Amino acid sequence: MLELATLGLLQKEPLHGYKLKQQLEQFISGCISVNYGAIYPLLKRLEQKGYLDLSITEGEAGGNKKIYAITEAGRERFQEKMQESPKESWVNARSRFMIKFIFFSHISPQKRIKLMEERLAVCKARLKEHKGEPQPDDYYLATACNRYLAVIEDEINWLTQQLNNERSVFTSATTSLR
Repeated sequence: MLELATLGLLQKEPLHGYKLKQQLEQFISGCISVNYGAIYPLLKRLEQKGYLDLSITEGEAGGNKKIYAITEAGRERFQEKMQESPKESWVNARSRFMIKFIFFSHISPQKRIKLMEERLAVCKARLKEHKGEPQPDDYYLATACNRYLAVIEDEINWLTQQLNNERSVFTSATTSLR
């Protein structure tokens, strides 16, 4: 997920490692944790694979700053990562979707719709699976379970609204091209 988020942020502008970490924390800290021990090795790997270009500039305090910019190969890799659906836990899948959503402006409307439809189907299946379970006897466990179901229902409602908005915009754009 960190690779996806890093490539996504670099779509907008080249960044140095510290600024990248700040933006990662600002935009996706609700989805994944970010630490320097993960960012700098990732940047090095992405550069070695040709997904990033590195330039060195003089910093304000006189030291050098490494500035990372995404390459065309990095943009292609980003598109691949946006379409990936690895087998992972519910929590990670939810985080991955939210990171993708943050960068939806960098993919086509058809791909956005497809990703939202897939996530909506997963949420509906999850809700159906858990609604069929018996209610726990323990008050606090039952309350937590009900909250969990409410969160899934809220995500379903939000996704439905986003899908309707996206389809409306896509239909309007397609109609105006005719």
